Amino acid sequence: MSAVSFSLLLTGVLLNAAAQLMLKAGTNAVGHFEFSLENALPVGMRLALEPHIMGGMACYVVSLVVWIMGLSRVEVSVAYPMLSIGYLINAVAAWYLFGESLTALRLTGIGFIIVGVFLVAKSS
Repeated sequence: MSAVSFSLLLTGVLLNAAAQLMLKAGTNAVGHFEFSLENALPVGMRLALEPHIMGGMACYVVSLVVWIMGLSRVEVSVAYPMLSIGYLINAVAAWYLFGESLTALRLTGIGFIIVGVFLVAKSS
């Protein structure tokens, strides 16, 4: 895999991870909510106008464009597993930013995923 291809895929993964973190920050700002017919419009508007949610959606749009550029250069069977790198990024960032649990068992599982991604990337 070329450096440009890897950079495109990694940028897509990082943008996707950033989108998830921004969406979580947005839902934290909005708070717990239930969808029902009565509150669908007010909750939908609060979500749509929450800056973190808008930022997360923007990250998704840009990540989609970058990901398509990466897919034009790399086999999907190699590219798609690269998304798993986002598990590590999001686990560490969620621990740091939101105080989420980061146990040894969770890190071990993520480590296995990363080793698998490395092996798939090397196979191309």
